[in-house]
Amino acid sequence: MRGEPSVRTTRDGRGMEGDRYALGTGHWSDHRWEPVTLVSIEDLQMAGARLGRPLDPAAMRRNVVTVGVRLQDLVGRAFRVGEVTLEGTRPCDPCRYLEERTTPGLRQALAGLGGLRALILSPGVMRRGDPVGLLDGDQ
Repeated sequence: MRGEPSVRTTRDGRGMEGDRYALGTGHWSDHRWEPVTLVSIEDLQMAGARLGRPLDPAAMRRNVVTVGVRLQDLVGRAFRVGEVTLEGTRPCDPCRYLEERTTPGLRQALAGLGGLRALILSPGVMRRGDPVGLLDGDQ
């Protein structure tokens, strides 16, 4: 996880406390999106190789950066990060807005690697280094 050592989700499931979407100040705040987005460091490294330069995970506008997690395997599945239970809903494909704010060619480089959108099923606290794990019984 990037950012603060620990982050609490909002009680109403709107997102992560202090996040631009939980505050209603994000670029797409007028849309109903999944409140948590995850991206894997390995996918960012692969996209950086496609671009010929490293990508800064903090610039990718995702809430959580994972290590060693195949996010595409979490679509349609419930999983935990720390105390928080999430459900992976769909890929988080990079958009033109992200590319405009970061790096030309980013959308093409991140094609299929943009991360995962997730719903908050049970709020709580996530801490840097918390493992990502499927819920018991979800194979």
